Amino acid sequence: MPALFLDRDGVINERLPGDYVKSPETFRPAPGFAEAIRLLSGVFDPIIVVTNQQGIGKGLMNEQQLTEVHNYMLGIAGSAGGRIDAIYYCPHLKVENCTCRKPSTGMAWMALQDFPEINPEDTWMAGDAHSDMEFADKMGFRKVFIRGNADAAAEKSSIQPDFIFDSLYDFARFITA
Repeated sequence: MPALFLDRDGVINERLPGDYVKSPETFRPAPGFAEAIRLLSGVFDPIIVVTNQQGIGKGLMNEQQLTEVHNYMLGIAGSAGGRIDAIYYCPHLKVENCTCRKPSTGMAWMALQDFPEINPEDTWMAGDAHSDMEFADKMGFRKVFIRGNADAAAEKSSIQPDFIFDSLYDFARFITA
């Protein structure tokens, strides 16, 4: 089965412009997320979330709060009959230029270590930002741009996505058709 990497904010849940999702109460699933993850779970194995979370580096939230948000997200996925197999996050500030922050590929390499069955040539990445498309391009993944409440600059990027959808749900309907 092919693998799927997903960005979180703007793909799985709605972005909070100018803020961070710091608690389950502020996590708003993107429209159709529950059905999308159920459908995608039948097509992809594993499903992995890779997310930049510099709110931790800024001191606006801590790793325990992030874990609570992710547990809530996993609960929504599981209740819908779907699954997320792993979550990798980068807590560092953008200015730190770490190797795990997308578009760097550190989170992908961690996932490839943990899931050696992943074949990069049969892997997809769905994201809503240029950094997601660059991350996917560097790894040789198929690039799926989610327009939802996206980084408009990503569509005008020099790295062109292979597919463009308005939502993760629209991608899930396409891939299962």
